[in-house]
Amino acid sequence: MAGTVLELRNITFGYGEKKLFKDFSLTLNRGELIAIVGESGVGKSTLFEIITGNLQAQSGSVFSKKIAWIFQDPYSSFHPSYSILNQIMEVAKSSDYSRYLEKLNLTEENLRALPHELSGGQLQRCSILRALLMQADILLCDEPTSALDNIVQLDTMKLLVSLLDNLSILLITHDKALAKWAADKIITIG
Repeated sequence: MAGTVLELRNITFGYGEKKLFKDFSLTLNRGELIAIVGESGVGKSTLFEIITGNLQAQSGSVFSKKIAWIFQDPYSSFHPSYSILNQIMEVAKSSDYSRYLEKLNLTEENLRALPHELSGGQLQRCSILRALLMQADILLCDEPTSALDNIVQLDTMKLLVSLLDNLSILLITHDKALAKWAADKIITIG
């Protein structure tokens, strides 16, 4: 299925005199993976905040279809008092999580746990599961595999890339090798 799922036109945003973006444009089509690469503090996560509407650009426009976000810090994206499964099912459009468990190296027991009972890597994979079950058009992935060891990172990225027939991915990463391996296009900012 072809078509544009995300379009940023001439986005300008900054704090005071410092402009993070000036007339920044980007188009993401269905089935495409674009990597955003840059050093810390250049505005990569800010760009995601603009895309989701949490921050308002000073000028320009954003068009997007349905978005799911995989945050870099999974501990801040789960409520500490509720089981992982309860939190996933609150936002999921599909309850067929079992088809992803083995691919994400997760168990039913992991999903019944509270966030603090899991390792950072397990919690990050739960965050990826939640995003996949939202059945969004776009996955905003902010360093989605940085908490994972190399083998699990590769398996997880292979899973995400295998799903590109049904969605598009905008990936923030410091890992230029990962960007080169996974992305159809790399945009360097900063």
